Amino acid sequence: MARRPRAQSHPCHGVEADPPPHPTYDMDAVIRLALAEDAGDLGDVTTVSTVCADREARATFLAKGDGTLAGLRVADAVFRAVDEDLVCKWTARDGDAVARGQVFGVLTGRARSVLVAERVALNFMQRMGGIATLTGAYVDAVKKSGASAKILETRKTAPGLRVFDKWAVLIGGGTNHRIGLYDMVMIKDNHIAAAGGIEKAVASCRDYLSAQGRSVPIEVEVCTLAQLDEVLAIQPPVDRIMLDNMTVRTPDGGLDTSMLYEAVARVAGRVETEASGNVTLDTVAQIALSGCTYISSGQLTHSVQVLDISMNIDT
Repeated sequence: MARRPRAQSHPCHGVEADPPPHPTYDMDAVIRLALAEDAGDLGDVTTVSTVCADREARATFLAKGDGTLAGLRVADAVFRAVDEDLVCKWTARDGDAVARGQVFGVLTGRARSVLVAERVALNFMQRMGGIATLTGAYVDAVKKSGASAKILETRKTAPGLRVFDKWAVLIGGGTNHRIGLYDMVMIKDNHIAAAGGIEKAVASCRDYLSAQGRSVPIEVEVCTLAQLDEVLAIQPPVDRIMLDNMTVRTPDGGLDTSMLYEAVARVAGRVETEASGNVTLDTVAQIALSGCTYISSGQLTHSVQVLDISMNIDT
């Protein structure tokens, strides 16, 4: 989906982005499911039993840490699902940097509705904000190194929340990897073992795609230089090669990237390359300087530290 870049005035400043496309995913249904999960079979017994039905409320959203906002549009959808009369006025947008103590939105409407929507909206915003913040830090580290590698997430997302997780990566300034199993072929070590080798796996894949009349990119994972040479010998070339775990931690805590650098040199720009394994905020710049096209990290989504946000009501 199209993204509209904005000024990078803050190290955690991202971009405004539309969600990644998916042929079957229904984000509104996921939001309804989250609200139903919270409500159970009785609804919010605390709110109904303590707050008058006609009570109006005003609630402010407060950043309790520095980071990149993400999920405001999702929060808006939560408010609509709970009560169409809720009105939220944001003073910031997805992709904006916020600082601890900053108020960035005001929600008004029936107090009961505000309270019902609170936790579900915050859950989405906090998780997405954490992903966007970490992604932005990776992107900035690569940019500062002078390299041009793009940052990718993986499929290591929260079950049922993949599109939201990957949307947050876009907001953080990253680039989406494949969305699922359907939109890209990724031939990994287990596929290669089951197929009887790299060449057989690629040939079989191409025969299948041709028979089905489908055209999707093909990526092959390699973890040795010998495997890399085997893939490079295949004609026509595959679309991308994943250079997996070609960086090794040294006993002194450093990172040996010699195999990765050699692999990228052998590819010599003939196909896209994706570096994976031992990717952290401390190592991403060194990995990017290899000249690889992409760097993928599961840490962006599987180990997210949420962006701390609170919502405070003033009746």
